[in-house]
Amino acid sequence: MTDPPANKISGKEAGIVSEAREIRTPVLGERIPGIGLSKYQWLTLISAFLGWMFDSMDLNVFTLVLVPSVGTLLHTSNAAEISKIGSIIISGKLLTWGIGGVLFGVAADRLGRSRVMAWTILIYAAFTLLSAFARSWPELAVAQALAGFGIGGEWAAGAALVAETWPERHRARAMQIMQMAFAFGFLAAALDNLLLGPFGWRWVLGMGAVPALATILIRRFVPEPERWVKVRNAVDAESALGTFLGIFKSDLRRKTIVGVIVASAAMLGCWGGLTFLPSWIHEFVAASGGQDAGATVSYAFILMMIGATLGYLTLIWMLDALGRRLSYFIFSVGSFVASMVLFLAIKRLDYILWFMPVYGYFVIGAFGTFAAYLPELFPTRVRATGQGFCWNMARALTSIGPLAGTVVVARFGSFPTASAAISLLFIVGMIAIWFGPETKGLPLGD
Repeated sequence: MTDPPANKISGKEAGIVSEAREIRTPVLGERIPGIGLSKYQWLTLISAFLGWMFDSMDLNVFTLVLVPSVGTLLHTSNAAEISKIGSIIISGKLLTWGIGGVLFGVAADRLGRSRVMAWTILIYAAFTLLSAFARSWPELAVAQALAGFGIGGEWAAGAALVAETWPERHRARAMQIMQMAFAFGFLAAALDNLLLGPFGWRWVLGMGAVPALATILIRRFVPEPERWVKVRNAVDAESALGTFLGIFKSDLRRKTIVGVIVASAAMLGCWGGLTFLPSWIHEFVAASGGQDAGATVSYAFILMMIGATLGYLTLIWMLDALGRRLSYFIFSVGSFVASMVLFLAIKRLDYILWFMPVYGYFVIGAFGTFAAYLPELFPTRVRATGQGFCWNMARALTSIGPLAGTVVVARFGSFPTASAAISLLFIVGMIAIWFGPETKGLPLGD
């Protein structure tokens, strides 16, 4: 692993630095005594953590206020109509998430990791805030879709930034800490809804502007990785299309295909649970004569994210001890078993809540396995493009889920049965992971 950017650079590198408008400070290359990591490396992790945490918050906060926001704009309390329009809005957001992730992945390889990460944060913060001022559901749908572009792009840039600045022996751990931010972001969204929800859904969405503050840290203190600068300087610049097509060349094609499949299996298998779980909880609350189903859903997801955090912490050890592929396989098996138990064996709401940490540990925690694996599959020149494509193609595929949800439930007869059927996709990931290379302990390719 190379050291962080030096204060003196060659004239040729200076052109790249000037192009990216980087700001370098003398203290960033200093190493912290007793730790062996530089302040710059910690700053890259902190900035990527904050970016992904706020990304998760802005992604999930609309789901929590879907019913009051869409109901208000439609001037109706009809659950079927609200669900239909809400599904359209969520599908559009997931689709732009996938598209944005691919486009900004290419941009991060061409223009720089920290630069593009700052752009994506500003985009999703601005349009989540704009959602709070929507006067009709089409306006809300457009604002959420535009926020989706930034939400999709942030992970590719942030993950590449961390992967390229942390040394091999610590890289998997750093990636798990970054991935853990997703759980913190979901927790932030749930707390946002619990605290500001009583004042109205517009206040809840208005908090989406807070992530913009993170861009100050990123642009002021986080220059581009030296690894990216050297590769960008040494290789003739390709067109955006050439950069994108690079992940399908003979030496990378198989890795790209495996990356898409393992990410898709985890995300689609997870989608069944996360999509139908709120409606299932609403059914339990209504059957018992309760009124506060929204708060119960928030508590369930908070418990789920506590479990996910424990999963990420486990992977800090497991990825290095057992390797990337076996770790993914174990979490896929756990995700499948946990889904079957939750959706086929549990019949009481209190048991569902007790089981949420276990479900979150495997199903959400599994994301930490390919968060570490995907950046290691691709060389620096196309790393953000490759990992962004794998991650966000999987996400784009889930965009059909909200629209197909009612059809799936009708086909299988109930929310839990439909979720259990979709969870069979975890088996696809269990098989596909063995067709990819093991990247444990290998240096990143340039």
